Amino acid sequence: MSKTQANILIIDDDEDVLLSAKLLLKKQYTNIITRTNPKEINQLLSTEAIDIVVLDMNYRIGFNDGKEGMYWLKHVLDINPKMIVILMTAYGEVELAVEAIKKGAFDFILKPWSNEKFLATIHAGLELSKSNHKISILKSANEALVKNIDQKFGAIIGKSDAMQQVMEIIEKVSPTDACILILGENGTGKQHIAREIYKQSNQKNGPFIHVDLGSLSENLFESELFGHKKGAFTDAREDKPGRFEMAEDGTLFLDEIGNLPYNLQSKLLTVLQDRKVSRLGEGIERPFNARLLFATNAPLNQWVIEGKFRQDLLFRINTVEIEIPPLRKRPEDIADFVAYYLNSYKRKYHKSHLKINDHAIKVLQSHHWPGNVREIQHTIERGVIMSDGQEIRASDFNLTALPITAANSNPEYNDFNLQNIEKLLVQKAVEKHEGNISKAAKELGLTRAALYRRLEKFNL
Repeated sequence: MSKTQANILIIDDDEDVLLSAKLLLKKQYTNIITRTNPKEINQLLSTEAIDIVVLDMNYRIGFNDGKEGMYWLKHVLDINPKMIVILMTAYGEVELAVEAIKKGAFDFILKPWSNEKFLATIHAGLELSKSNHKISILKSANEALVKNIDQKFGAIIGKSDAMQQVMEIIEKVSPTDACILILGENGTGKQHIAREIYKQSNQKNGPFIHVDLGSLSENLFESELFGHKKGAFTDAREDKPGRFEMAEDGTLFLDEIGNLPYNLQSKLLTVLQDRKVSRLGEGIERPFNARLLFATNAPLNQWVIEGKFRQDLLFRINTVEIEIPPLRKRPEDIADFVAYYLNSYKRKYHKSHLKINDHAIKVLQSHHWPGNVREIQHTIERGVIMSDGQEIRASDFNLTALPITAANSNPEYNDFNLQNIEKLLVQKAVEKHEGNISKAAKELGLTRAALYRRLEKFNL
């Protein structure tokens, strides 16, 4: 018979009692820890993922009032209010044990005990411990999911050969547990691909946890990904699981992996190798079971050569690579995107009568789309909003004001509107570096965050 995974701590000053309890429990549970001195509780709770603490009521010879048991009960619950504590007591101390339950103990076991009653109490305590842990994880996971509740992810659009090849790879890799690295320029839909893999995976009934590493500061990295213990830092007011734990039996998507600072890459590598996480301020290693997906628009292979990205981490995260082609390399998909977003925004803005005139269609098809799918989405939304009549004109898109082809072919470009010039420079920089935001931002003399703000500002 296989044993139940559990860490049970028993503390009693009588070695014979400890031996009897251990012999009984080790037949059914994986790890039974016994100690004679309750002063070791602090060290054990900080280094072991204890599920249940079984406490004797008295430890000093000649003292039978149970005050020590009450003291250590309070001490354990101060450390972890959700810890399952079971007291061991003699017949004469039943009234005291009942008082202890009122103060937070789960149950008590009478000495000498009935083996059946002992096992039943441990089993019930373990079930509650597991339930408490799941509730904590689900609460944190729900908070993370609520942040993305307004985002809609439908079917992947694109009938081009390039996108059909991407879909074939997705179909092959989704049912596996392989780590997948999704590559593509800014706005190509990397999160969309990640969610499609999740929907086709064996983990589709578990949570999908998305983490944008580009938005995490170094100070928040460990806390957000690995969790933290109450008091680990100033604002840590309660124990909190990290994203790895939240994604249990589901999928964890680490977006913008190229933004991870070099000094933190080794910490992530260790977690991926060991499949265990330690919460900040806590020495306990907690195993996790989650499918891992990664994405970036950064040239990681080049960064490995330049010493900006660890080669061993790259090997770990890209068992399979999926590269999403930019929109300019699959122009045959533009019409499908236009139709999809036009229908969507006509419904949203109650303009069911709208159509796009022929000239506007030609402008859309000739545009270079440096912002890829995200840009075409914002462009169509703007067109629907700005249109006054029965049809959307090219001027409603605000693309004709800055045709990159015209700017390139005419060295005497005479538009002195600062916003137009700024938009042109942003477009040209993003195009030059093929959607690599880090390189484009560097050439423009901006931070990544500043460039992202301008991309949003200009609907790119």
